[in-house]
Amino acid sequence: MMGPRQEAQAALFYEFSLEDHVPKEHLLRSIDRFVDLSSIRSHLTDFYSHTGRPSVDPELLIRMLLVGYCFGIRSERRLCEEVHLNLAYRWFCRLDLTDRVPDHSTFSKNRHGRFRESELLRHLFETTVARCISEGLVSGQRMAIDASLIEADANKQNSTPKEDWDATSIDPADVPRAVREYLDTLDKAAFGAASEVQPKFTSHSDPASQWTAARKGPAFFSYSNNYLIDTDHGVIVDVEATRSIRQAEVGSTKTMLNRVKAKFDLHPERLIADTAYGTGPLLGWLVHRKIAPHIPVFDKSGRNDGTWTRTDFEWDAENDQYVCPKGHALKQFRRNYSDPNRGPTGQGTARYRAMKEVCQVCPSKPKCCPNVDARKITREEHEDARQVARDIAKTRQYDISMKLRKKVEMLFAHLKRILGLGRLRLRGPCGANDEFLLAATAQNLRKLAKIFPAPQQTRKA
Repeated sequence: MMGPRQEAQAALFYEFSLEDHVPKEHLLRSIDRFVDLSSIRSHLTDFYSHTGRPSVDPELLIRMLLVGYCFGIRSERRLCEEVHLNLAYRWFCRLDLTDRVPDHSTFSKNRHGRFRESELLRHLFETTVARCISEGLVSGQRMAIDASLIEADANKQNSTPKEDWDATSIDPADVPRAVREYLDTLDKAAFGAASEVQPKFTSHSDPASQWTAARKGPAFFSYSNNYLIDTDHGVIVDVEATRSIRQAEVGSTKTMLNRVKAKFDLHPERLIADTAYGTGPLLGWLVHRKIAPHIPVFDKSGRNDGTWTRTDFEWDAENDQYVCPKGHALKQFRRNYSDPNRGPTGQGTARYRAMKEVCQVCPSKPKCCPNVDARKITREEHEDARQVARDIAKTRQYDISMKLRKKVEMLFAHLKRILGLGRLRLRGPCGANDEFLLAATAQNLRKLAKIFPAPQQTRKA
Protein backbone atom coordinates (compact mmCIF):
# COMPACT_ATOMS: atom_id res chain seq x y z
CA MET A 1 0.00 0.00 0.00
CA MET A 2 1.29 3.44 -0.89
CA GLY A 3 2.13 5.46 2.19
CA PRO A 4 0.77 8.91 2.99
CA ARG A 5 2.05 11.97 1.12
CA GLN A 6 5.01 13.60 2.86
CA GLU A 7 4.30 17.21 3.62
CA ALA A 8 6.40 19.66 5.58
CA GLN A 9 4.75 20.95 8.67
CA ALA A 10 5.77 24.03 10.56
CA ALA A 11 6.94 23.28 14.07
CA LEU A 12 6.54 25.58 16.94
CA PHE A 13 9.63 24.33 18.68
CA TYR A 14 12.58 22.31 17.41
CA GLU A 15 16.16 21.50 18.35
CA PHE A 16 18.87 21.42 15.69
CA SER A 17 22.61 21.10 16.14
CA LEU A 18 25.07 21.60 13.27
CA GLU A 19 27.60 19.52 15.17
CA ASP A 20 25.42 16.43 14.74
CA HIS A 21 24.98 16.90 11.00
CA VAL A 22 28.61 17.36 9.93
CA PRO A 23 30.23 13.96 9.17
CA LYS A 24 33.10 13.04 11.46
CA GLU A 25 35.30 12.25 8.43
CA HIS A 26 34.64 15.59 6.72
CA LEU A 27 37.78 17.40 5.57
CA LEU A 28 36.78 20.60 7.35
CA ARG A 29 36.81 18.83 10.71
CA SER A 30 40.47 17.96 10.23
CA ILE A 31 41.32 21.43 8.88
CA ASP A 32 39.51 23.19 11.73
CA ARG A 33 41.90 21.68 14.27
CA PHE A 34 44.81 23.58 12.69
CA VAL A 35 43.16 26.94 11.97
CA ASP A 36 44.44 29.39 14.58
CA LEU A 37 42.80 32.80 14.23
CA SER A 38 43.29 33.91 17.82
CA SER A 39 45.72 36.67 16.85
CA ILE A 40 43.65 38.20 14.04
CA ARG A 41 41.74 40.67 16.18
CA SER A 42 44.87 42.03 17.87
CA HIS A 43 46.58 42.19 14.46
CA LEU A 44 43.74 44.33 13.06
CA THR A 45 43.03 46.51 16.10
CA ASP A 46 44.70 49.62 14.66
CA PHE A 47 42.78 49.32 11.38
CA TYR A 48 39.26 49.52 12.87
CA SER A 49 37.46 52.62 14.09
CA HIS A 50 36.46 52.79 17.75
CA THR A 51 33.12 54.38 16.91
CA GLY A 52 30.17 53.54 14.70
CA ARG A 53 28.29 50.30 14.03
CA PRO A 54 30.08 46.97 14.54
CA SER A 55 31.66 45.58 11.38
CA VAL A 56 31.62 42.02 10.10
CA ASP A 57 33.78 39.69 12.17
CA PRO A 58 37.15 39.37 10.35
CA GLU A 59 37.48 35.80 11.59
CA LEU A 60 34.25 34.94 9.75
CA LEU A 61 35.59 36.46 6.51
CA ILE A 62 38.88 34.57 6.79
CA ARG A 63 37.10 31.27 7.47
CA MET A 64 34.89 31.79 4.45
CA LEU A 65 37.93 32.56 2.27
CA LEU A 66 39.64 29.40 3.52
CA VAL A 67 36.57 27.38 2.57
CA GLY A 68 36.64 28.88 -0.92
CA TYR A 69 40.32 28.19 -1.54
CA CYS A 70 40.29 24.73 0.06
CA PHE A 71 37.43 23.56 -2.16
CA GLY A 72 38.15 25.50 -5.33
CA ILE A 73 35.24 27.96 -5.07
CA ARG A 74 36.66 30.78 -7.14
CA SER A 75 33.73 33.23 -7.07
CA GLU A 76 33.03 35.08 -3.81
CA ARG A 77 29.40 35.51 -4.85
CA ARG A 78 29.11 31.74 -5.24
CA LEU A 79 31.04 31.26 -1.99
CA CYS A 80 28.39 33.19 -0.07
CA GLU A 81 25.68 31.02 -1.63
CA GLU A 82 27.53 27.82 -0.77
CA VAL A 83 28.11 28.86 2.86
CA HIS A 84 24.43 29.77 3.08
CA LEU A 85 23.32 26.30 1.93
CA ASN A 86 26.08 23.91 3.07
CA LEU A 87 25.85 22.80 6.71
CA ALA A 88 29.52 21.82 6.93
CA TYR A 89 30.57 25.24 5.66
CA ARG A 90 28.28 26.91 8.20
CA TRP A 91 29.77 24.81 10.96
CA PHE A 92 33.34 25.70 9.95
CA CYS A 93 32.46 29.42 9.77
CA ARG A 94 30.81 29.29 13.23
CA LEU A 95 27.41 30.26 11.78
CA ASP A 96 24.12 28.99 13.15
CA LEU A 97 21.14 28.23 10.94
CA THR A 98 19.66 31.64 11.61
CA ASP A 99 22.90 33.63 11.21
CA ARG A 100 23.17 35.80 8.13
CA VAL A 101 25.96 35.23 5.61
CA PRO A 102 27.92 38.42 4.74
CA ASP A 103 27.41 39.96 1.31
CA HIS A 104 30.06 39.23 -1.31
CA SER A 105 30.98 42.93 -1.56
CA THR A 106 32.24 42.80 2.04
CA PHE A 107 35.27 40.80 0.92
CA SER A 108 36.51 43.36 -1.60
CA LYS A 109 35.98 46.26 0.83
CA ASN A 110 38.11 44.58 3.48
CA ARG A 111 40.66 43.20 1.02
CA HIS A 112 41.45 46.56 -0.55
CA GLY A 113 41.47 48.22 2.86
CA ARG A 114 42.51 46.82 6.20
CA PHE A 115 43.53 43.34 5.02
CA ARG A 116 46.25 44.65 2.68
CA GLU A 117 47.28 47.54 4.90
CA SER A 118 47.87 45.15 7.79
CA GLU A 119 49.31 42.33 5.62
CA LEU A 120 46.78 40.03 7.27
CA LEU A 121 46.99 37.31 4.62
CA ARG A 122 50.77 37.12 4.99
CA HIS A 123 50.26 36.88 8.77
CA LEU A 124 47.71 34.07 8.26
CA PHE A 125 50.06 32.15 5.99
CA GLU A 126 52.99 32.47 8.39
CA THR A 127 50.79 31.32 11.26
CA THR A 128 50.00 28.15 9.30
CA VAL A 129 53.69 27.60 8.50
CA ALA A 130 54.52 27.98 12.21
CA ARG A 131 51.92 25.28 12.98
CA CYS A 132 53.51 22.95 10.41
CA ILE A 133 56.89 23.53 12.07
CA SER A 134 55.49 22.81 15.53
CA GLU A 135 53.94 19.56 14.23
CA GLY A 136 57.35 18.38 13.00
CA LEU A 137 56.63 18.62 9.28
CA VAL A 138 59.46 21.07 8.53
CA SER A 139 63.13 20.37 9.26
CA GLY A 140 64.58 23.19 7.17
CA GLN A 141 67.50 21.05 5.95
CA ARG A 142 66.42 20.60 2.33
CA MET A 143 64.35 23.14 0.42
CA ALA A 144 63.20 23.34 -3.18
CA ILE A 145 62.11 26.34 -5.22
CA ASP A 146 60.23 26.72 -8.46
CA ALA A 147 57.80 29.03 -10.25
CA SER A 148 54.62 28.43 -12.21
CA LEU A 149 52.73 30.67 -14.62
CA ILE A 150 49.22 31.68 -13.57
CA GLU A 151 47.10 33.39 -16.20
CA ALA A 152 46.13 36.97 -15.32
CA ASP A 153 42.68 38.49 -15.67
CA ALA A 154 43.66 40.34 -18.83
CA ASN A 155 43.44 39.87 -22.60
CA LYS A 156 45.27 41.03 -25.69
CA GLN A 157 42.30 42.96 -27.09
CA ASN A 158 42.68 45.49 -24.27
CA SER A 159 46.44 46.02 -24.55
CA THR A 160 49.05 48.30 -26.13
CA PRO A 161 52.27 47.42 -28.04
CA LYS A 162 55.50 48.32 -26.26
CA GLU A 163 56.40 51.10 -28.71
CA ASP A 164 53.13 52.91 -27.80
CA TRP A 165 53.25 52.36 -24.03
CA ASP A 166 54.52 55.17 -21.82
CA ALA A 167 54.20 54.69 -18.07
CA THR A 168 55.32 58.26 -17.36
CA SER A 169 52.22 59.69 -19.03
CA ILE A 170 49.79 57.89 -16.68
CA ASP A 171 47.94 60.02 -14.13
CA PRO A 172 47.65 57.96 -10.90
CA ALA A 173 44.52 59.85 -9.87
CA ASP A 174 42.61 58.86 -13.01
CA VAL A 175 43.33 55.13 -13.35
CA PRO A 176 42.00 51.89 -11.77
CA ARG A 177 43.54 50.37 -8.66
CA ALA A 178 45.52 47.73 -10.59
CA VAL A 179 47.25 50.44 -12.66
CA ARG A 180 48.20 52.40 -9.53
CA GLU A 181 49.70 49.24 -8.08
CA TYR A 182 51.66 48.81 -11.30
CA LEU A 183 53.11 52.30 -10.95
CA ASP A 184 54.08 51.56 -7.34
CA THR A 185 56.00 48.41 -8.34
CA LEU A 186 58.13 49.85 -11.15
CA ASP A 187 61.10 50.16 -8.78
CA LYS A 188 60.66 46.74 -7.16
CA ALA A 189 62.92 43.85 -8.10
CA ALA A 190 59.99 41.43 -8.45
CA PHE A 191 58.26 43.56 -11.09
CA GLY A 192 59.37 46.68 -12.97
CA ALA A 193 63.02 46.64 -11.91
CA ALA A 194 63.47 42.94 -12.66
CA SER A 195 64.44 43.66 -16.26
CA GLU A 196 64.84 46.69 -18.51
CA VAL A 197 63.29 44.76 -21.39
CA GLN A 198 59.72 45.84 -22.02
CA PRO A 199 57.09 43.19 -22.81
CA LYS A 200 55.74 42.98 -26.34
CA PHE A 201 52.27 44.01 -25.13
CA THR A 202 51.06 45.75 -21.96
CA SER A 203 47.54 45.24 -20.63
CA HIS A 204 45.43 48.31 -19.88
CA SER A 205 43.52 46.59 -17.08
CA ASP A 206 46.53 44.89 -15.44
CA PRO A 207 49.81 46.39 -16.76
CA ALA A 208 51.96 44.61 -14.15
CA SER A 209 51.15 41.23 -15.73
CA GLN A 210 53.65 39.82 -18.21
CA TRP A 211 52.89 38.98 -21.84
CA THR A 212 54.52 35.57 -22.28
CA ALA A 213 54.60 32.57 -24.58
CA ALA A 214 56.66 30.37 -22.26
CA ARG A 215 54.27 27.43 -22.65
CA LYS A 216 55.13 27.12 -26.37
CA GLY A 217 51.52 27.87 -27.27
CA PRO A 218 49.37 30.97 -27.65
CA ALA A 219 50.81 33.88 -25.64
CA PHE A 220 48.88 35.32 -22.69
CA PHE A 221 49.21 37.71 -19.74
CA SER A 222 50.38 36.06 -16.55
CA TYR A 223 52.02 36.30 -13.14
CA SER A 224 54.55 33.87 -11.67
CA ASN A 225 53.72 32.05 -8.46
CA ASN A 226 57.01 31.26 -6.68
CA TYR A 227 57.04 28.50 -4.04
CA LEU A 228 59.76 27.73 -1.51
CA ILE A 229 59.01 24.34 0.05
CA ASP A 230 60.54 22.01 2.60
CA THR A 231 61.04 18.66 0.91
CA ASP A 232 60.38 16.54 4.01
CA HIS A 233 56.58 16.69 3.60
CA GLY A 234 56.13 19.24 0.83
CA VAL A 235 55.13 22.10 3.13
CA ILE A 236 55.17 25.55 1.53
CA VAL A 237 57.34 27.77 3.74
CA ASP A 238 57.14 30.91 1.60
CA VAL A 239 55.41 32.27 -1.49
CA GLU A 240 56.08 35.30 -3.69
CA ALA A 241 54.32 36.85 -6.69
CA THR A 242 56.54 38.20 -9.50
CA ARG A 243 56.56 39.01 -13.19
CA SER A 244 56.74 35.98 -15.45
CA ILE A 245 60.38 36.45 -16.42
CA ARG A 246 63.42 34.46 -15.34
CA GLN A 247 65.21 37.41 -13.70
CA ALA A 248 62.27 38.11 -11.38
CA GLU A 249 61.73 34.43 -10.54
CA VAL A 250 65.40 33.87 -9.74
CA GLY A 251 65.51 37.09 -7.72
CA SER A 252 62.61 35.94 -5.55
CA THR A 253 64.86 33.15 -4.23
CA LYS A 254 66.91 35.58 -2.17
CA THR A 255 63.77 37.33 -0.91
CA MET A 256 62.13 34.14 0.31
CA LEU A 257 65.26 32.60 1.84
CA ASN A 258 65.98 35.81 3.76
CA ARG A 259 62.37 35.98 4.92
CA VAL A 260 62.18 32.41 6.27
CA LYS A 261 65.51 32.96 7.99
CA ALA A 262 64.26 36.11 9.74
CA LYS A 263 60.79 34.75 10.56
CA PHE A 264 61.36 31.09 11.41
CA ASP A 265 65.15 30.84 11.73
CA LEU A 266 65.26 28.31 8.87
CA HIS A 267 68.57 28.05 7.03
CA PRO A 268 68.67 25.11 4.59
CA GLU A 269 71.74 22.99 4.05
CA ARG A 270 70.86 22.59 0.38
CA LEU A 271 68.59 24.29 -2.14
CA ILE A 272 67.05 22.30 -5.00
CA ALA A 273 65.98 23.94 -8.26
CA ASP A 274 66.01 23.50 -12.03
CA THR A 275 68.42 24.93 -14.61
CA ALA A 276 66.73 28.35 -14.72
CA TYR A 277 68.15 29.04 -11.25
CA GLY A 278 71.69 27.93 -12.13
CA THR A 279 72.99 31.43 -12.86
CA GLY A 280 76.35 32.57 -11.58
CA PRO A 281 75.16 35.39 -9.27
CA LEU A 282 72.60 33.17 -7.52
CA LEU A 283 75.02 30.27 -7.16
CA GLY A 284 77.61 32.66 -5.73
CA TRP A 285 75.04 34.06 -3.31
CA LEU A 286 74.13 30.56 -2.12
CA VAL A 287 77.70 29.35 -1.73
CA HIS A 288 78.61 32.51 0.19
CA ARG A 289 75.81 31.69 2.68
CA LYS A 290 76.91 28.06 2.92
CA ILE A 291 73.86 26.69 1.14
CA ALA A 292 74.76 23.80 -1.16
CA PRO A 293 73.27 24.50 -4.60
CA HIS A 294 71.72 21.27 -5.91
CA ILE A 295 71.03 23.08 -9.16
CA PRO A 296 72.09 22.30 -12.75
CA VAL A 297 74.49 25.01 -13.91
CA PHE A 298 73.16 27.35 -16.57
CA ASP A 299 76.10 27.17 -18.97
CA LYS A 300 76.40 28.16 -22.64
CA SER A 301 80.09 27.34 -23.00
CA GLY A 302 79.48 23.97 -24.59
CA ARG A 303 80.50 23.29 -28.21
CA ASN A 304 78.81 21.15 -30.82
CA ASP A 305 81.66 20.98 -33.34
CA GLY A 306 83.62 18.28 -31.49
CA THR A 307 86.39 20.59 -30.23
CA TRP A 308 87.48 20.86 -26.60
CA THR A 309 85.12 22.72 -24.32
CA ARG A 310 85.99 24.75 -21.23
CA THR A 311 85.39 21.74 -19.00
CA ASP A 312 88.29 19.94 -20.72
CA PHE A 313 90.68 22.57 -19.36
CA GLU A 314 91.94 22.33 -15.78
CA TRP A 315 91.70 25.39 -13.55
CA ASP A 316 94.80 26.25 -11.55
CA ALA A 317 93.62 28.66 -8.87
CA GLU A 318 97.03 29.07 -7.27
CA ASN A 319 98.58 30.44 -10.43
CA ASP A 320 95.40 32.05 -11.82
CA GLN A 321 95.50 30.12 -15.07
CA TYR A 322 93.88 27.35 -17.11
CA VAL A 323 95.89 24.33 -18.25
CA CYS A 324 94.97 22.68 -21.53
CA PRO A 325 94.91 18.87 -21.95
CA LYS A 326 98.43 19.11 -23.46
CA GLY A 327 99.79 20.93 -20.40
CA HIS A 328 100.05 24.43 -21.85
CA ALA A 329 99.02 27.43 -19.72
CA LEU A 330 96.32 29.96 -20.59
CA LYS A 331 96.91 33.18 -18.65
CA GLN A 332 94.96 36.39 -18.22
CA PHE A 333 98.07 38.61 -17.81
CA ARG A 334 101.62 37.78 -18.85
CA ARG A 335 103.46 40.85 -17.46
CA ASN A 336 103.32 43.07 -14.38
CA TYR A 337 101.52 46.39 -14.72
CA SER A 338 102.92 49.48 -13.05
CA ASP A 339 99.45 51.03 -13.16
CA PRO A 340 97.11 49.09 -10.79
CA ASN A 341 94.08 50.22 -12.80
CA ARG A 342 95.27 48.15 -15.77
CA GLY A 343 95.76 44.97 -13.83
CA PRO A 344 93.30 42.24 -12.83
CA THR A 345 90.24 43.45 -10.94
CA GLY A 346 88.74 40.18 -9.84
CA GLN A 347 85.32 41.32 -11.08
CA GLY A 348 83.30 40.56 -14.16
CA THR A 349 84.36 38.28 -16.99
CA ALA A 350 88.05 37.40 -17.32
CA ARG A 351 89.65 36.14 -20.55
CA TYR A 352 92.50 33.66 -20.51
CA ARG A 353 94.66 33.20 -23.63
CA ALA A 354 97.27 30.76 -24.73
CA MET A 355 100.45 31.88 -26.51
CA LYS A 356 100.09 32.09 -30.27
CA GLU A 357 103.46 30.49 -30.99
CA VAL A 358 102.56 27.55 -28.75
CA CYS A 359 99.16 26.89 -30.35
CA GLN A 360 100.52 27.17 -33.90
CA VAL A 361 102.88 24.21 -33.46
CA CYS A 362 100.65 22.14 -31.18
CA PRO A 363 99.50 18.86 -32.83
CA SER A 364 96.13 19.15 -31.06
CA LYS A 365 95.24 22.51 -32.62
CA PRO A 366 92.52 20.99 -34.89
CA LYS A 367 90.90 19.60 -31.73
CA CYS A 368 91.34 22.81 -29.75
CA CYS A 369 91.13 25.96 -31.91
CA PRO A 370 90.99 25.08 -35.62
CA ASN A 371 89.65 28.47 -36.76
CA VAL A 372 91.73 30.90 -34.64
CA ASP A 373 95.42 31.42 -33.98
CA ALA A 374 95.28 30.72 -30.24
CA ARG A 375 92.77 29.30 -27.76
CA LYS A 376 90.82 31.68 -25.51
CA ILE A 377 88.69 30.83 -22.47
CA THR A 378 86.37 33.13 -20.54
CA ARG A 379 85.88 32.81 -16.82
CA GLU A 380 82.83 34.31 -15.16
CA GLU A 381 82.92 36.25 -11.89
CA HIS A 382 81.18 33.43 -9.98
CA GLU A 383 82.95 30.57 -11.71
CA ASP A 384 84.09 29.11 -8.36
CA ALA A 385 80.47 28.79 -7.23
CA ARG A 386 79.53 27.31 -10.59
CA GLN A 387 82.24 24.71 -10.15
CA VAL A 388 80.89 23.88 -6.70
CA ALA A 389 77.51 23.19 -8.30
CA ARG A 390 79.14 21.04 -11.00
CA ASP A 391 80.93 18.97 -8.36
CA ILE A 392 77.69 18.50 -6.40
CA ALA A 393 75.98 17.29 -9.59
CA LYS A 394 78.30 14.25 -9.61
CA THR A 395 77.16 13.02 -6.17
CA ARG A 396 74.47 10.57 -5.11
CA GLN A 397 72.77 13.24 -3.00
CA TYR A 398 72.23 15.30 -6.15
CA ASP A 399 70.30 12.45 -7.78
CA ILE A 400 68.08 12.24 -4.71
CA SER A 401 67.54 16.00 -4.80
CA MET A 402 66.38 15.89 -8.43
CA LYS A 403 63.71 13.38 -7.43
CA LEU A 404 62.63 15.52 -4.48
CA ARG A 405 62.26 18.53 -6.79
CA LYS A 406 59.11 16.91 -8.18
CA LYS A 407 57.33 17.73 -4.92
CA VAL A 408 57.12 21.41 -5.75
CA GLU A 409 55.83 20.59 -9.24
CA MET A 410 53.16 18.37 -7.67
CA LEU A 411 52.03 21.32 -5.55
CA PHE A 412 51.56 23.44 -8.66
CA ALA A 413 49.57 20.63 -10.30
CA HIS A 414 47.37 20.39 -7.19
CA LEU A 415 46.97 24.17 -7.18
CA LYS A 416 45.68 24.29 -10.75
CA ARG A 417 43.80 21.01 -11.10
CA ILE A 418 42.27 20.51 -7.66
CA LEU A 419 42.01 24.04 -6.28
CA GLY A 420 41.18 25.52 -9.66
CA LEU A 421 43.72 28.37 -9.59
CA GLY A 422 44.64 28.31 -13.26
CA ARG A 423 43.54 31.91 -13.79
CA LEU A 424 43.52 34.82 -11.37
CA ARG A 425 40.31 36.68 -10.64
CA LEU A 426 42.00 39.61 -8.88
CA ARG A 427 44.09 42.16 -10.74
CA GLY A 428 47.31 43.92 -9.91
CA PRO A 429 50.42 42.76 -8.00
CA CYS A 430 48.56 42.96 -4.69
CA GLY A 431 45.68 40.88 -6.03
CA ALA A 432 48.05 38.20 -7.33
CA ASN A 433 49.90 38.16 -4.01
CA ASP A 434 46.61 37.82 -2.07
CA GLU A 435 45.48 34.86 -4.15
CA PHE A 436 48.85 33.09 -3.95
CA LEU A 437 49.03 33.53 -0.16
CA LEU A 438 45.50 32.19 0.39
CA ALA A 439 46.09 29.26 -1.96
CA ALA A 440 49.36 28.35 -0.21
CA THR A 441 47.63 28.59 3.17
CA ALA A 442 44.88 26.26 1.96
CA GLN A 443 47.43 23.76 0.62
CA ASN A 444 49.32 23.70 3.92
CA LEU A 445 46.08 23.22 5.87
CA ARG A 446 45.04 20.36 3.60
CA LYS A 447 48.51 18.85 4.12
CA LEU A 448 48.07 19.01 7.90
CA ALA A 449 44.59 17.53 7.64
CA LYS A 450 45.86 14.65 5.49
CA ILE A 451 48.77 13.76 7.77
CA PHE A 452 46.86 14.33 11.03
CA PRO A 453 43.19 13.55 10.32
CA ALA A 454 40.54 14.19 12.94
CA PRO A 455 40.03 11.22 15.29
CA GLN A 456 37.09 9.07 14.35
CA GLN A 457 34.48 8.43 17.04
CA THR A 458 32.72 5.08 17.03
CA ARG A 459 28.97 5.32 16.86
CA LYS A 460 26.97 3.94 19.72
CA ALA A 461 24.85 0.90 18.95
